[in-house]
Amino acid sequence: MRPGKRYGIDVGKARIGIAECDAEGVLATPVATVRPGASDIRKVARLVRQNNAVEVIVGLPVTMRGGEDSSTRRARKWARRLAWAIRPVPVRLFDERLSTVSAHAMLDAVKRDVHDRRDVVDQVAAVVILQTALDNEKLTGTPPGEPVEIADREASGGSNE
Repeated sequence: MRPGKRYGIDVGKARIGIAECDAEGVLATPVATVRPGASDIRKVARLVRQNNAVEVIVGLPVTMRGGEDSSTRRARKWARRLAWAIRPVPVRLFDERLSTVSAHAMLDAVKRDVHDRRDVVDQVAAVVILQTALDNEKLTGTPPGEPVEIADREASGGSNE
């Protein structure tokens, strides 16, 4: 397992959940929820920089058959924008199938009221994404998911699409 603090991100239309792990990469814990908008990348980038994170794992919402849809494209675009903002810290995309379902199941297990969970379900989904990525790396010995590449036009100050 590579050492260093990592962040896990669950990018949604209504909320973005954030989780972090310890420097040994053992345990993911919830951190915050931010609203998507003009300052979301800046808020996450500040957190990454302030805590000297070595990597960020962004959940990639692929379909159950492994395909891509509008949510997948939105997550890829958001991850590229984040990668540009926090360079040279690497950003990786990791399959997040069923992370939100798992998050709801975990909240059900602790009897969290349905009305109270809106603010935390995305954080718990981010925990599921990050913990699964950490466990995957421990099992395989390789970094999880796929690296986010910044296009040449982005590196030269062009479009952040």
